[in-house]
Amino acid sequence: METVATVRVDEARRQEWHRLFAQKMSEEHLRRVLAIDNPHLEAFLADCIQLCQPDRVEVLNDSEEDRKHTREMALRAREERPLAMPGHTYHFDGPQDQGRDREVTKYLVPKGDTLSKALRQIDRDEGLAEIRGLLSGSMKGRTMIVRFMSLGPANSVFSIPCVECTDSWYVSHSLDLLYRPGYEFFKSLGRVKDFFKVLHSAGKLTDEMVSAEPDKKRIYIDYITETVYSVNTQYAGNSVGLKKLALRLTIRKADREGWLAEHMFLMGVRGPGGRKTYFAGAFPSGCGKTSTAMLPGETILGDDIAYFRAINGECRAANAEAGIFGIIQNVNERDDPAIWKVLTTPGEVVFSNVLVKDGRPYWLGMGIEIPNEGINYSGQWFKGKRDENGEEILPAHKNARYAVALKALENCDPELDNPHGVVLAGIMYGGRDRRAYVPVQQAFDWDHGIIMFGAALETETTFAILETEGKMEINLMSIQDFVSIPLGRYIANNLNFAKKLVRPPIIFGVNYFLCDEKGYVNEVRDKHVWVKWMERRVHGEMPALRTPTGLIPTFEDLRVLFREVRGKEYTLEDYRRQFTLRIPENLAKIDRVEKFHRENVSDAPPRLFEVLAEQRARLEEARAKFGDYIAPDRFPPE
Repeated sequence: METVATVRVDEARRQEWHRLFAQKMSEEHLRRVLAIDNPHLEAFLADCIQLCQPDRVEVLNDSEEDRKHTREMALRAREERPLAMPGHTYHFDGPQDQGRDREVTKYLVPKGDTLSKALRQIDRDEGLAEIRGLLSGSMKGRTMIVRFMSLGPANSVFSIPCVECTDSWYVSHSLDLLYRPGYEFFKSLGRVKDFFKVLHSAGKLTDEMVSAEPDKKRIYIDYITETVYSVNTQYAGNSVGLKKLALRLTIRKADREGWLAEHMFLMGVRGPGGRKTYFAGAFPSGCGKTSTAMLPGETILGDDIAYFRAINGECRAANAEAGIFGIIQNVNERDDPAIWKVLTTPGEVVFSNVLVKDGRPYWLGMGIEIPNEGINYSGQWFKGKRDENGEEILPAHKNARYAVALKALENCDPELDNPHGVVLAGIMYGGRDRRAYVPVQQAFDWDHGIIMFGAALETETTFAILETEGKMEINLMSIQDFVSIPLGRYIANNLNFAKKLVRPPIIFGVNYFLCDEKGYVNEVRDKHVWVKWMERRVHGEMPALRTPTGLIPTFEDLRVLFREVRGKEYTLEDYRRQFTLRIPENLAKIDRVEKFHRENVSDAPPRLFEVLAEQRARLEEARAKFGDYIAPDRFPPE
């Protein structure tokens, strides 16, 4: 295969491609390709057609007519089915295709190149031969759909042009909901080589229109040609290549160009006097990321992927996406009113892997009674149904999802498409840590935050990944699975980014899952208090206490904030239960973090181990003075 990186403008070759296109495309769709006038794009499309052998090719543009066509075709192909609520549809993935599949998602690494051994990878020549073999002829009898999208606001410093070829109308529909249109953007770029490419095929399908050969599922990332290959899967996290798959490519691009691509939400937090302060947050799936970004009364700018650039000394951020592919479990009217409203009123929403009964979707934790029978990803479902291993099948999958455009939400931030992004004031890192970190704390400085809350992020694996739940692991910056450069260099890039800024964002660590012998130490909605405290801190309006692991709120300020935000009384017992420092657990955390980095991050920057050692020394000094468990009110003001 002659790659986009090596193709030369050869008019004879182009004429061959154009004849191939004319065999597969209508005159109108051929005109759309030729109007872009990019031989590098044409080389990619020709290779996809010759490899996958579709019966026809449709090239969609940015028009509402094409968006409507995609929606109609997803229903006609039975990849989606209508629900009773106007505009709502549902989609099922196969029983073995319910989440991101780590085992078969790999980097194609050329000989002589190296990535961290913590990342799954395969020799590039071997991997290309394997996945191209699986894709060969995969679209016979089908339509190849060509989609042009923009990561980041189009025509801005944040823009990355992308093209995806797929045989799934569900994937095409998801692209419309989740990303900004990019056909006109592509036309304006001329003969650029630098764009992301995705080739996806659902592969052989069952009568239920789900991928029939999940054992042959492969998702390979070729960072040499900036191409994602995906086959024998429909789950959007594996097939909508602009999500986490393209994030892997974006991280390499950001590394080359000196900016950051992060697995983070963006939100606007309202403060006194009507001000709005922007925060980013990194949380592994199922750890409260979307629910934080969607807090009532605040605004959401993005829930998943953010780009950071240093512009005139400011950290400016933009959402790579324009929609939400969110976990629906535990979304309910009380805790998630903004999401609940869009999921229960007319509008364009795609539900996946929920239970459907009488045209209505049901999911786990929705706060209402769920029927004892219906249809779900396993087929006809009834309470007590078990799979081939004897495990009970729940009415909806724990990783059931919804896809919706951000602009459908009443709390969508008006700066979503600002080509200049927004000024970022704070960053939070959070995971599932039952034992050590307190619910909220502020880093002493940028290095401390990046390392102790980011590079040390430890979490419990969840249902969003096809592995055993409940396993504790380091998930560096909540982006470890997606880092396509050496992990040490990624950490160093984060540390060095602050040097470009006059006032770097303040970094916070949050943990909604701390437990004691009574259970969780805080309620789900307490996170809103922590966020409001962070907003006050970045403006210097509330004091803090200095502990060995970070700066924590005072009891007096939390009493005020709990009344303002939650309308409830906050007691000293609550405070001590939540913010008592657990010395043994925190020292054990440092041991695990240091072990991980020494074993898996061969190029870890020396500063990482210095910060770990500094925190260990502070903890040991505090234990010598106060014992293993230290009440928060024993710590001094900052």
